[in-house]
Amino acid sequence: MSRSERVALYFVASPLQYLAAKRIAENFEQGARQVLVWYKPGLMSIVKAEEWDACSYLPWPRLEPLPGLFGRHRRLRENIRLVAALVGSCETLVIHSAVFDTEAINYFLHALPKACGASHMHARILPDGLISIRRYPLSLGKRILQHTRKMRRMFAPELKYRCFSGDRIGSDAPFCDRIYVLPGLPNEYPAEKAALLPPLVKAVTVLRAKDISEKCALVVGQPLVDTGLLKESDMHALSEEISKWLVDHGIKKVHYKAHPKDPRHELRRPDYQLVAPADALETYLASHYYDAVIGVRSSALLFARQIYPPAVEVVAFGWDRINFKSRQEQEDMRNVFDSCGVRFA
Repeated sequence: MSRSERVALYFVASPLQYLAAKRIAENFEQGARQVLVWYKPGLMSIVKAEEWDACSYLPWPRLEPLPGLFGRHRRLRENIRLVAALVGSCETLVIHSAVFDTEAINYFLHALPKACGASHMHARILPDGLISIRRYPLSLGKRILQHTRKMRRMFAPELKYRCFSGDRIGSDAPFCDRIYVLPGLPNEYPAEKAALLPPLVKAVTVLRAKDISEKCALVVGQPLVDTGLLKESDMHALSEEISKWLVDHGIKKVHYKAHPKDPRHELRRPDYQLVAPADALETYLASHYYDAVIGVRSSALLFARQIYPPAVEVVAFGWDRINFKSRQEQEDMRNVFDSCGVRFA
């Protein structure tokens, strides 16, 4: 492989991050060698390898260590070799990730430029839905943990952890020079670092056929009880509330989109038809018409409101039952949903 002038590398863990990486490649990194790495196995179904110069799945060291002694440590080193081979020799390396405090990503900041012979390295942050509207300062304990990760360098010189303070995703770190943000969503990042992405998908062009009288709604699932956001008893009441709303609005046909981390399909009722889009949900919405999109606090509701015309109902349920981390978090999220035009039931 010949030496590249510039390589844009993207570490992605969700369909939203994948769509953001595509927009960055198209609008901000034209001419660069485009390399995609995903570290959630479920993303394989939406990755189109032909759209990238190189791409691969990256095993998460903590979840998929190599067999034998020090398997996690050896997986970290193996991952660096894997990604270095994808990137190849280059002059400038631009690393994109939604977060930089995790050891599975952080070690690349030091090791990869050296492995690829890069003279210049930039680290940039991918948007991550609702998580990106607020700052999450590193606690003292987390900052101490960062320094303990430096000890790996005693056994592997390339594993040098880049410590930083402030926001845990790395937005305040000196190595980060740009933070990509989504249109329509507020953020608390420094204005001089923030870069606005174009819409992840174009507005919907598929309208409900005039000869189809039956209305159809999409219920967007997400883990609520299993993540401690909702009590089991409240889940049943919430499900009844959604069902009543659908009946009151004359909607009998209901599709259900499950969340990858929601194996129980908590919000699904027996008469809901399960849909499993091959593409990211946002892309699926842009090519499928629904009379209503229903959910709780999923960021998919925000994008549905941006994609669909005003005639489509986009409604959030159950906020009076959800266990938010703080009143401030609830107010911040409610303001975002309000500003995007999502209704509250």
